[in-house]
Amino acid sequence: MKLGEVCLETNDVIKMADFYRKILNISSDCKDEEHQFIITEGTTLTVYNNGEVKNNQNHNISLAFTVDDVEEEYKRLLHLGIDIIDAPKIQPWGAKNMHFCDPNGNHVYFRSIPK
Repeated sequence: MKLGEVCLETNDVIKMADFYRKILNISSDCKDEEHQFIITEGTTLTVYNNGEVKNNQNHNISLAFTVDDVEEEYKRLLHLGIDIIDAPKIQPWGAKNMHFCDPNGNHVYFRSIPK
């Protein structure tokens, strides 16, 4: 068994999808207000609004993306105006992480794993 999809439910699909495309450096012309695929290879990342109002403040999810160079991503995200909560630092388990939140307050981590 493998994880097939992570779906972020939101009140504003376009805002969330645009945020994730921006931080992940992915382009798409999709402007669907109900459902958008962000990552389609491997484990899928989607943003969805089923029509029910979400509180968007649950803080019960974090997403971690492994990147080649977290320091370079840190500079790129600062340039994009992303509010970084924790600048890159080495964690006790050896990964170098940085931490920020998406527009709904979900925690997002970019990390580099030492080789």
